[in-house]
Amino acid sequence: MSRARITLDAEARARLAAAYPEALAPSPAQRLRVIAIVAALAGMAVFGFWRLDFNLDRIGSGLVQLGHFLTLMIPPDPGTQLPLYIHALGETLAIAFLGTLLGALVAFPFGFLAAKNVIPNIFAHFAVRRLLDTVRGVDRLIWALIFVTVVGLGPFAGILAIATASFAELGKLFSEAVEALDRKPVEGIVSTGGSEVEAVRFGMLPQVLPVLASQLLYYFESNARQSTIVGIVGAGGLGLHLAEQIRVLEWQKVSFLILMMLVMVAVIDFISSRLRFSIIGKTRLEP
Repeated sequence: MSRARITLDAEARARLAAAYPEALAPSPAQRLRVIAIVAALAGMAVFGFWRLDFNLDRIGSGLVQLGHFLTLMIPPDPGTQLPLYIHALGETLAIAFLGTLLGALVAFPFGFLAAKNVIPNIFAHFAVRRLLDTVRGVDRLIWALIFVTVVGLGPFAGILAIATASFAELGKLFSEAVEALDRKPVEGIVSTGGSEVEAVRFGMLPQVLPVLASQLLYYFESNARQSTIVGIVGAGGLGLHLAEQIRVLEWQKVSFLILMMLVMVAVIDFISSRLRFSIIGKTRLEP
């Protein structure tokens, strides 16, 4: 497939240069500013590597040690604990599903409350946005540690951690989707005598629901991976067994658990991709 190229004559180039002088011929001050920014970023990177004890020798020795661990992991072998690991896999999926579902249910109304085109009151909008920012600023692993302390070890703490983190992140994404919708259907409903609730129900929801559903599927896929991580701190699932086997140096069981995680993520990714394309009305990704 050939690509068309646009050629400009001298007169067209002159007109472009006159219309956009800063873009085509930056001033010395602009060039100096760009050079200063690049130099500052490079200096910060070098200082960070030096201050944090970046060492190529340690990387080399670490790679050798990693290669030794990989030889100990082959072949993957669950031993006599395969039924236990399958049960843990089910726990991991349940944590991801229930946590995502609970977080989305709470995030759905907050997504509308945080949208400027739904709640014009600047104080209410500011309060909801800062609430989402505050909750989103704490990582899932930290929430898992908090809920393990509050409710004890097990998958219940993992569900609460995933739900809390997903609530804030999905709330922000939902609000941005609501703010980006077309206002004409909403204005049409209001102009014909419809109430604000009817405008949201019939003007906003049909536009944003496919986007929200696609985001929800992506977060379920992401949370399936994250639920393994929160399990490492005692929140149930495969992560709990993975941490135990690493602690006792059972590397063949570790590799089997990692393989289970990879297969789980691949299957969820395949299914969620198909569902996302179905939601937006496509059967495959167009070239």
